[in-house]
Amino acid sequence: MSEAVRFIDGGSVTTPRGFTAGAVYAGVKTYAQDKLDVGILLSDAPTVTAGVFTLNRVKSKSVVLTQERVETGRVRAVVAVSGIANAVVEAGMRDAVETTALAARQAGLEPEEVAICTTGLIGVELPMGLVRAGVARVELSPHGGDDFARSIMTTDRGPKSAAARVEAGGASVTIGGCVKGAGMIHPQMATMLGFLTTDAAVEPGFLKQALAHAVDDTFNMVTVDGDGSTNDTVLLLANGQAGNPPLSADSPGAAVFAAGLHAVADHLCKQLVRDAEGSERIFSVTVEGARSREDARAVARAVAGSSLVKSAIHGSDPNWGRVLAAAGRAGAEIVEEKVTFYINDVCIMDEGLPISFHKDAVVAMMRQPEVTLSLNLGLGEASATAWGCELSEEYVTFNSAYTT
Repeated sequence: MSEAVRFIDGGSVTTPRGFTAGAVYAGVKTYAQDKLDVGILLSDAPTVTAGVFTLNRVKSKSVVLTQERVETGRVRAVVAVSGIANAVVEAGMRDAVETTALAARQAGLEPEEVAICTTGLIGVELPMGLVRAGVARVELSPHGGDDFARSIMTTDRGPKSAAARVEAGGASVTIGGCVKGAGMIHPQMATMLGFLTTDAAVEPGFLKQALAHAVDDTFNMVTVDGDGSTNDTVLLLANGQAGNPPLSADSPGAAVFAAGLHAVADHLCKQLVRDAEGSERIFSVTVEGARSREDARAVARAVAGSSLVKSAIHGSDPNWGRVLAAAGRAGAEIVEEKVTFYINDVCIMDEGLPISFHKDAVVAMMRQPEVTLSLNLGLGEASATAWGCELSEEYVTFNSAYTT
């Protein structure tokens, strides 16, 4: 199905028909004055909207309000504020409600049609004077997708956007998106926000199903540091401007649309891992031969999230014992005598027994920007892939003084 997905050069969250966006620097993000920090994303037409949210028991009031509004089915715009999370503060809900009302006025909508996403420092109230002035200056444009992607950045080194086109339901359908995140990344739907848009007409139930599956296989399979956040949110807005009959799970174009959505989400989540704080090297963990999909996912995430494995990647150290130890504590069924393990294309272990390998050659391969770890458990047909990044001295230094 991947051959049916055509990525668009320079694509963004406003590439699908009928979406506009804009952003300004309001002064909320005082530690990065060269970056925009207040943005609005708008659909010119009513949308069907789906969302996936953090499972953290401590939630930003922005997440709580957005969850409530997405459930009404009326959301067609999002206001984003970066620099402050609006979490664990007394005025959180009041400020979230006011910010959506301000954005609604700017976009010509009712407040209930606007969702809010915030990201940044926890325990600090939104500077509403700056937010009010900033929202009032946002100008919306079909070319504003790049500015919106910049406006949601905090410690990100650059914006992350993508768009692709598929033929679904007899129409050319476009899917766009942007994402932010560089630290606190271990999503369970860390300071991760994702915004996906499409001009496809999609029935609400299928939209929720397609988003949940795409997020589960992409964003929920990446880890930077094992820390999830109070603000994780992925939203998908579908405005039907492509003119296709509304897609349902049984529609002929449903599988192609789902493949396109998955491809865009996958592209964005790999950008996210590549931009991890202090990291220059990423790695994939592919698990095959698992007894179940749940086992494959658990092993892949455990290895990708292991601090010892991540340290070994940073040092280009082919320490296979760390990989096997992480796999073994994942809670999945593993029979040591059946495990085969590769680093890139070099077999390190075969059916539970270590294989002699040319260490210098493997070390050299592990110095490349991308490393592949492959485990075959030899127990079944299920597979999964997770993505992680090295754990570097720069990450520790940066996060030891994040607020100072």
